[in-house]
Amino acid sequence: MAEQFQFQLLFLNLIAITLADLKDLFFDFRGNMNANMIKLHPEWFAHLGDEFREEYMQNLSNYLDAQKSQGKVIYPESEHLFAALNTTPLSSVRVVILGQDPYHGPNQAHGLSFSVMPGVKVPPSLRNIYKELEADLACTVPSNGHLQAWADQGVLLLNAVLSVEQANAGSHQGKGWERFTDKVIELVNSECSNVVFLLWGAYAQKKGAPIDSNKHLVLKAPHPSPLSAHRGFLGCGHFSKTNEYLRANGGQPIDWQIS
Repeated sequence: MAEQFQFQLLFLNLIAITLADLKDLFFDFRGNMNANMIKLHPEWFAHLGDEFREEYMQNLSNYLDAQKSQGKVIYPESEHLFAALNTTPLSSVRVVILGQDPYHGPNQAHGLSFSVMPGVKVPPSLRNIYKELEADLACTVPSNGHLQAWADQGVLLLNAVLSVEQANAGSHQGKGWERFTDKVIELVNSECSNVVFLLWGAYAQKKGAPIDSNKHLVLKAPHPSPLSAHRGFLGCGHFSKTNEYLRANGGQPIDWQIS
């Protein structure tokens, strides 16, 4: 029971706010005051804070609690659930790469789509991303799959679903995360300008359908999975096209080279 309660408190830990805000913003999904909160950057919290009071997020919290109480392993670790948002504030977003759900193997997922922790074998889809970078921009293929450097430059590496059960891909789909990440995409669409959305695969393209292509650049290709990369992802030139668009709109290009 203590572990279950602790997980719920961690999941509901929303910080990076001023002391003056604490009395209003410390709450759990049931509206109760709580000082144990997950980090959420204030720029995102200003727009997303009310989402954590919604019934769907209460249900999601309860679902994750139940999974933990059954002894199931959930990725990523709770402190990394919102890593994409904490690493790339709303005002810094220049590119969005939309994934589906986290990697479900040990030590892989850390809250950034397509990225894995240092020292972990590069997954097949990311290997194909590196192949395209090599062909498109002559990037050297790195030995690791840690994409933190992209996120630090304003590349929002967002999964549609932010958690998954170990060894059970897609297991947390339909539990509420999609509504939350729809809100994130809606915010970027409305609050930012001249953002490049990289939508790889039918899932990402459907989720990105509401994006205003008159305000942003939307690039579409098949998913980089080995099952589909040869159908048009390899050779798509999305990384050079992204940088060309950013330059044309007065921005700095992304340094796509991973060390």
